[in-house]
Amino acid sequence: MKYEEIKKASILGMLGNIFLLIIKAIIAFFSHSQAMMADAFNSAGDIFSSIMTFIGNKISSIPRDDDHDLGHGKAEYIYSLLISIVMALMAFKVFKSSFLSLIKQDTFIFSYYLVGVCLITIVVKFLLFIYTNRLYKRHKNILLKANSKDHINDCFITLINLIACLGSLIGIYFIDGVVGIGIGIYIFITACKIFIESYDVLMDKSISKETRSKVLDIVKKHEEIVKTNHFNATPVGYQYQISLTIFVDGNMSTFESHEIANRLEKEIDEEIPEIYLTVIHVNPMNVDNK
Repeated sequence: MKYEEIKKASILGMLGNIFLLIIKAIIAFFSHSQAMMADAFNSAGDIFSSIMTFIGNKISSIPRDDDHDLGHGKAEYIYSLLISIVMALMAFKVFKSSFLSLIKQDTFIFSYYLVGVCLITIVVKFLLFIYTNRLYKRHKNILLKANSKDHINDCFITLINLIACLGSLIGIYFIDGVVGIGIGIYIFITACKIFIESYDVLMDKSISKETRSKVLDIVKKHEEIVKTNHFNATPVGYQYQISLTIFVDGNMSTFESHEIANRLEKEIDEEIPEIYLTVIHVNPMNVDNK
């Protein structure tokens, strides 16, 4: 169900952005608007993001096998990394063309079609944001997160583009180049954020301090557990597999001690959404010498 919904979101995003790319590119070509051309490049990047979301989702949905004990969840982050790199290159292209336009003091031809394209973009992107953000809150998928953020931020970018367009009516043409530069900078910052988040997971960044504290708080509820150590966490897609060792009274039966571990594993997995799997090791301990 999860992967089917993400697949649908990526296809809808792809179709929506192809439509926006076509109308933006046509209007930007005839009006010579650098801001609209930058917005068109942004839509091209969105199409690439949707394609990467589709492919990454397809691979990450493959269940674990003999060669991949933890499944294929990290595919989401590999493709997010690719998205960020392409976005950064696109940001440089947008920034360069807009900066040169500003230096040369190029002007564009005002058209109400520019206004219409901006309004259509805002409506389409806002609807896509509502849809993908709802799915992200349900599935906590980084690809959906990147797409939903991109959709809502595009609404604000196009709104600024609209302001630049209307500014030309009173002879203020430099806003067009400035907006284009701003869009380029925004795309680059977004790319950096996605890159860092994806890189951290691929490099097996440990679980957050907040989540670690939640786990230990659950452990403390079990009075039979004397102490814990060897807390380890491994990212699996957008979740974590954790393992830790608990120490119990050495006089306790093997069955009883493992029942404590089983209950603890179940509690952690059920109460903390960030945890994909919990593995508890049990060690006996002389409580008189603890």
